Amino acid sequence: MKHFYLILTLASLVGASVPVSAQISIDEVNAERRNVTFRDRLKSTSVDADYFSLARYKAERAAIRKERNYLEFGGGLQGALTSYNDPWIATSGGDNSIALVATFNLKHIFTKDLFTIETKFNAKLGYNRMKVTVDDKEEGIWFKNQDEFEISTAPSFKMTKNWSYGVIAKFRSQFVNGYKSRTEQEEADLKSKFMTPAYLDISLGITYKSPEKKFPITVNMSPLAMNATFAENDWIRKRQVDKDGNEIKPAYPYGIEDPDRTSKYEGGSSVQIDFDRTFGKTGYLRYRTMLYGFYGWISDIGQRNKISDYSKYLEAFEKWNAGDKNIKDKPRLPIHPIVRWTNTIDIKATRFLSTTLSFELYYNRAQNVDVQTKTLLSVGLTYTFKNK
Repeated sequence: MKHFYLILTLASLVGASVPVSAQISIDEVNAERRNVTFRDRLKSTSVDADYFSLARYKAERAAIRKERNYLEFGGGLQGALTSYNDPWIATSGGDNSIALVATFNLKHIFTKDLFTIETKFNAKLGYNRMKVTVDDKEEGIWFKNQDEFEISTAPSFKMTKNWSYGVIAKFRSQFVNGYKSRTEQEEADLKSKFMTPAYLDISLGITYKSPEKKFPITVNMSPLAMNATFAENDWIRKRQVDKDGNEIKPAYPYGIEDPDRTSKYEGGSSVQIDFDRTFGKTGYLRYRTMLYGFYGWISDIGQRNKISDYSKYLEAFEKWNAGDKNIKDKPRLPIHPIVRWTNTIDIKATRFLSTTLSFELYYNRAQNVDVQTKTLLSVGLTYTFKNK
């Protein structure tokens, strides 16, 4: 037993004096597998893979504009030329002449939901040139034979498929000066110019549009309407005399009875009928007509010094004219209806060559007790553009 403890002690001393090393392989480590979860504090948002296309946006906007807007404009130049040489005139007679008429028309319709606004502009200006004798000399002189423009706008709201309510406003006047005759074109011969006369019609009512393409008629009935006449030029509106009292020119008041006023307004009711149809697949024939009637019954109710009988009116007017001519005492005829009927027929031989026949009837007793008519036949170049 004594020897056992001695051997154990020697072994311990030897083991403490010798360095000890060990090697451990990673393959021998059994690591435990665990699932790791990360917390997402951001809100998830779905992302569309499509991108903005400027070309597509412009195409869509153009399609919407075309759907909502209808545009039509056209212009034309019609004329006639007659020319003879001197031997022909000396033998058979004749007169050299030129006639030119320029026309322009524009129509735009904007529609969005139940709202529609229609705007129109029509213009005509024509001159002719003929030889006349002035101071014992023959001269070729230009003279106006057509001069008018009209602007109209009609905003409306649809009630049913064919009925709507809204306002129609029309303004009509001329471009250049108008004179008494071809040989009388001085200031003393001036009869009309821009805003003398001019007409403004405003009406509030309901409109019916026919759904039939073969009978595209539009009827507007306005229980409340206003008709205004303007004559802004004092020289034309008033009678002009020289220092000795001799008349230089008569008055052209265009229905404005008070010479110190430049306009008159009448209230009443109006009716307007429009028809515009193109015939044939190529549109070789187009017929347009407009019939407008206005009756100033509201102004007629409050009018003073009315005399219905025309002969009695003339007698009263002569007495008034020989007296102090107080405008308040001037006898007046009852207000008569105003009627304007225009007709236009366009016949196309080719795309650019057409014949135009127009006829107009106008009755306004405040200006003339007789019916006024105008007819025009012309051949020339025309062009029409439509976006639909």
